[in-house]
Amino acid sequence: MSGSYLENQFLIAMPGMGDPNFAQTVTLVCEHNAQGALGIVINRPLGMTLADVFGQLGLDATHSRVAGDPVLQGGPVQTERGFVLHAAGTPWDSTISVSERLQLTTSRDVLDALARGEGPEAVLFALGYAGWGAGQLEAEMAQNAWLTVPADEALLFRTPPQDRWHAAGRLLGVNLLHLSSDAGHA
Repeated sequence: MSGSYLENQFLIAMPGMGDPNFAQTVTLVCEHNAQGALGIVINRPLGMTLADVFGQLGLDATHSRVAGDPVLQGGPVQTERGFVLHAAGTPWDSTISVSERLQLTTSRDVLDALARGEGPEAVLFALGYAGWGAGQLEAEMAQNAWLTVPADEALLFRTPPQDRWHAAGRLLGVNLLHLSSDAGHA
């Protein structure tokens, strides 16, 4: 994390989150700077799998080890666009570094590799993303909408999506259902 920016942090929605797009969500912040932020919601399965995506793209997924992985609703922006979160390593056509260990790829080449049974070992695939304009995320933080905790790869890749909100709270040592949504300002 550089300065007050939140790259590679989980945003954990407070129990009183009023926006239904983000109620009880965990969002990985992939980019955050003076112009705004981009994140991927990591705990909202869409009821489809990567096999469905491969089929829509005309890819043979016979050898894919991730074909059964759930597709996530990554956020309310550009919901037709795919985002692959994965361990850093192979350079793909359109990739940004989230951290030294995590990357976000939006190009088809990573999906081609995954369908063939190649590519990154652990992946999360999402349609859409969460976006904030300049200062918007900071304002939401000041309004007590989110808790933050450093991203955890075990939670990201090994915890079932439906368990990630509570698991993210446990990273902070709290039961999210016992928190108040009221902000305290002394």
